[in-house]
Amino acid sequence: MNDIEQYLAELLDRIRRNDLVRMALAWILILLLLGLAGKFAYELMPRKHSLTITGGSLLSQRHFLARILEEEAYDQGVSLKIVPVSGSLEALDLVDEGKLDLAFIQGGLDPAYENVRHVATVSPEIVHFLVKPGVEDVADIRGKSVNMGVRNGAVSVIAHQVLQIAGLVPNVDYVEINYRDHELVELPREHLPDVIAMVSYAPSDLVEFLVQHRGYRVLEMAFPPSLSKKLGWVGDSKILGYMYSIIPPIPPRDIQVVGVKMHLVASKEANPRAVAKVLETLYDLRVAARFGQPLSEDDMMLSSGFPISEGTLLYLARKQPLIDQAMFDKLKALAGLLMTIGSLLLVIFKWFRAPEHEPEHAPDGADKRPQGGAAPAEEPGFAEPINNLQEHLAVINKD
Repeated sequence: MNDIEQYLAELLDRIRRNDLVRMALAWILILLLLGLAGKFAYELMPRKHSLTITGGSLLSQRHFLARILEEEAYDQGVSLKIVPVSGSLEALDLVDEGKLDLAFIQGGLDPAYENVRHVATVSPEIVHFLVKPGVEDVADIRGKSVNMGVRNGAVSVIAHQVLQIAGLVPNVDYVEINYRDHELVELPREHLPDVIAMVSYAPSDLVEFLVQHRGYRVLEMAFPPSLSKKLGWVGDSKILGYMYSIIPPIPPRDIQVVGVKMHLVASKEANPRAVAKVLETLYDLRVAARFGQPLSEDDMMLSSGFPISEGTLLYLARKQPLIDQAMFDKLKALAGLLMTIGSLLLVIFKWFRAPEHEPEHAPDGADKRPQGGAAPAEEPGFAEPINNLQEHLAVINKD
């Protein structure tokens, strides 16, 4: 073991005394430190992100919210491109396939999408049941035609479940019709279905058009507490009286309806920093003021069934206090680590320094007089005092 230690010591000493090797190692260390500093500098640089987003149909309130985000997120360094789609299921398919980065979708849909991630739960939308005259309650829907948008779409899935809980059997007690939003606007009054199921915020421009120009009313839909137990994506909500018409009043009073959670989801491959920036924009007070609906961070983690997005976790981490107990402990550990690294770098720096050459000393007892055998000259300062003393003594003797 001693031989190995001696060999290593000699090897390190030879490396230390070799200027070329020593300089090469020093440059390697400098380049590594510069690379690390460059990485941190890159993290601090402001960057622009580009994402695609959808709010569904062009006539929906979700599309309106996406438009607001598109305008407001630009100042946050995110460029959003809106992609209109027919509904939430199509949006989920595109997000799962990586063809779409972000999407506002309705709750209550199957979360079996491997590449879809939960970003936030937004304030709930309302299930509107618009009915023609003659339909006074849910029981009167029997034998009527009910428009549910795209067949097997998100609105269809939700409307079927709500009506089934109310005691109506799909395709037995009513007939499903599948007009899209823009088709409802274009159809003449006599060709429109008896009932229209629609999921939107209130007030809704499309609902207002159908009420004021096509003669529809908003049907109250009782909300049994058991519904929220059986279906976690629903909640109690209401439509305020006179919201869609004053003369005649529609509805004539505040009515109870079913609320449906709305979620913002993202592709697994979406840039987490860009998603966090979108969340910062979404919960900005200007967005809520322009949208006309409360957008609270308190509800953002209500489950949609999808795994949590990395962008959401990054956003929540930014919202934490700057220094808490855990952070303080980490800072103490970091300080100890920096001191250790500093000490190590000091040792390395000293090791990299060129070895000092010791001056050659004459052997003990060697004659230190100059070459040629000449005696060393008298040091100045001694001869003058002696001469002065002799002169003083001569003066005394003479006296």
